[in-house]
Amino acid sequence: MKKREMAVEGQPKPLLWVATPQRLIAIDMSKLKINHYKDASKLKINHYESRDFEIHSLLVFRMLNLVENEFPFGMCFFIRDSKLYMVGGEKPRQGASPKLYPHLKNVGHDESFGDRGLSPYVYVLDLTGLDSSTDLDLLKHHTSMLAAKPTPIVKEIEGKIYVLSGTPSQSYCLLLTPTFEVYDPLIEQWKPLPEPPFYREGCSNCQEFKVIDHSVLGTTIYVLTFNLMDNFYHYYSYNVNEGNWKFLGESEDKLPVPYNFKPTFTGKFVPGYNDIYIFFLGDIPYAALIPSNDRSPTRYQALNEVDGALYHRQVASYSGLVVQLGEHEMCIMKPGFVQAKEGSLRHCHIILYMATFKVEKLLHSSSSAQDRGRKLLRTADTSDVSQTSSHHDNDVQDIRAPFLSITCLSKGFYYLDEWGLEASYICSAFFHQFDLDLRKMIGSAR
Repeated sequence: MKKREMAVEGQPKPLLWVATPQRLIAIDMSKLKINHYKDASKLKINHYESRDFEIHSLLVFRMLNLVENEFPFGMCFFIRDSKLYMVGGEKPRQGASPKLYPHLKNVGHDESFGDRGLSPYVYVLDLTGLDSSTDLDLLKHHTSMLAAKPTPIVKEIEGKIYVLSGTPSQSYCLLLTPTFEVYDPLIEQWKPLPEPPFYREGCSNCQEFKVIDHSVLGTTIYVLTFNLMDNFYHYYSYNVNEGNWKFLGESEDKLPVPYNFKPTFTGKFVPGYNDIYIFFLGDIPYAALIPSNDRSPTRYQALNEVDGALYHRQVASYSGLVVQLGEHEMCIMKPGFVQAKEGSLRHCHIILYMATFKVEKLLHSSSSAQDRGRKLLRTADTSDVSQTSSHHDNDVQDIRAPFLSITCLSKGFYYLDEWGLEASYICSAFFHQFDLDLRKMIGSAR
């Protein structure tokens, strides 16, 4: 039975929206706290629920199983004008066991849906009122993409939405063109863009190339692909103003972007600090201070105050996610799994490390560095940013000195077993607050 509680008039409801390939989840951020662990370093895998270390269930405000409600698997979303847009994906074959959804290639497509099971559709969830958070009523948008896109990559740049096809789960599926297109919300129209070289060259079999990762710097999208024919990683870029793709070679070291903006890193700028960038390096969260001039090095600081040290010892982890919460506030999420011995059997449990924190610059960090951050956001001029990681003798600041004060607001490990087997992969996440009406009754987490 669901608990019922009365909302306080005028009090915002802080929700973190998280999308996995199969689910849309709203987490009540007001329920999070700092969980203290006596000694995580002594944790043993088969005793991870001991008195020294306890993992709680994450308090979920609302959850929508997309596939069970006839929506595609593996959609990706973007936010525009307090509306959530979910695009693309693949429709599993009807009657298939939900346990197989994370391995969609073993399920097959519902070929009566979209284009042989691949989705060109866009669904919208209105986030402006209470009903949108409780009912989670996704409606099909009146415009669809020009072509279906499985596991899409979606990025907003200068007010427009760029969508690139990912790799379909079925090896026999050919990607439909255009594989790359842009949506202009002002005129509500989709427009085809130049075909990526990695898909054009492998158009007879899309499995020849696989998109591994991506990043965005200014007006340029960087894409890392893997060529299954020659077993090499290839890097490409697309500048939205120039309108063309470029092959950048096979070496990450030669990419014309700062270290922490490469496709293998996940991060975000801190709201209010255009020169502070939070990102994951492996399992460790870091902050980067972007210098105000090209003659100074980028400075880095490990965020030890919110680091989940357990990941370095006991947890097999997946790619982390960084989320902007508000003025100077951030959230980091790191899914993974542990194996626990229960009786004579071993079970795999999906868990999530999650922390929220406030960022404040120390006085000795240069305030003029914000100019550099704004410059990086505006442009990805390779002649400008490629030198930011080099060191120069006339730099008078100690690059090893901390430049941020970090205040932990919440942190802890949480079970994700009820999210489903695909929960270890988080497609995207964002923060939103609702102003609740006193007359409404809301359902809290189960």
